[in-house]
Amino acid sequence: MADPQTTLLKTCFYDFHIRQGAKMVDFGGWSMPLSYRGIIAEHEQTRKAGSVFDVSHMGRLHFTGPDALRFLQHICTRDLSKAVVGQSLYSLICKTDGGVLDDVIVSRFDKHWLMVCNAANRLKLLEWFKANSAGFNYQIKDETLQTAMIAIQGPNVIALLDNLLPEPVSTLKRYHFMTQNYLIAKFTVFRSGYTGEDGVEIICGTTIAQMALNMLFKQGRDISSAPLQPAGLAARDTLRMEAAMPLYGHELQENIDPISAGLQWAVAEDKPFIGSVALAEIRHRGPERVLVGLAVDGPRIARQGMTIWAGDKEVGTVTSGTSSPTLGKVIAMAYVQSVCAVPGTALEIDLRGNRVNATVVKLPFYKLAKADS
Repeated sequence: MADPQTTLLKTCFYDFHIRQGAKMVDFGGWSMPLSYRGIIAEHEQTRKAGSVFDVSHMGRLHFTGPDALRFLQHICTRDLSKAVVGQSLYSLICKTDGGVLDDVIVSRFDKHWLMVCNAANRLKLLEWFKANSAGFNYQIKDETLQTAMIAIQGPNVIALLDNLLPEPVSTLKRYHFMTQNYLIAKFTVFRSGYTGEDGVEIICGTTIAQMALNMLFKQGRDISSAPLQPAGLAARDTLRMEAAMPLYGHELQENIDPISAGLQWAVAEDKPFIGSVALAEIRHRGPERVLVGLAVDGPRIARQGMTIWAGDKEVGTVTSGTSSPTLGKVIAMAYVQSVCAVPGTALEIDLRGNRVNATVVKLPFYKLAKADS
């Protein structure tokens, strides 16, 4: 819970959350909605119809200047030179030893680049960029407080937005975006998300954000028998866990490298960047520990930091755990020794003095059928 003496940042949707009866919590220094109607209800709403998440707490950093791409290539693991205008790429920012400072989405616009980062890491990254800027002619502008961002996720979302927005979003490929205009409003629609469902994330200025959100809910009710509902951080966490998407501070940390996290696909092998030498060595010798999924016996949830055993040998640590509403069982993600990472391997988790059985399973736990578009 937040320290009552701490002044938390508020998104421009704060009053909306209060009116909707949200339980507010401190998340990365922001006052954010944990839930409105309950975790399971919001989780199932997202899987079956569609939900709207306030993700305005996430950092939004604009890069411009003649060396913007060259600097981003220097700090990001992904080869961004391959991105075309209108495309977004998932990447990581690493220390020299390969440890992850943050995972980010970098988007290429016509005249600038946009980086979306985790809320708790925004200020840390700005300091990191400053410390590693020598020899680069670029400018960075932090637009987090001047913009708003929502995620609209679920199986009904794309069809609904096609009826609401000036231009259809169904034409967008995954991890691509478009800028649209509606009356006096200008906004950018990204076909991406963090729930395992299809959907979009929308960025706009704070001055029109609340009006746009109210119109989204009102018009959605007018044209849909399963209208959108707001959802909070708790459901977002159970959704991302089912989809096995990493969360910084859990699956990703400064003492964890992308290779061990199973994110080698987001690490370029043919370009230098901060941490590239260390990551090449880890890739060559193989990681000592790797991220796995676990199906856990019984109803008790495995929490971050709980130890994992193979017989009398400690072999790993839980990073995240939950009771999956979709699958109807307890699931967890964990780092285990590489020899224990084969699907089907029987392990045990120490749940505060009591061991329960767990089986290594292939990730993700839940996977959406591939869309035609």
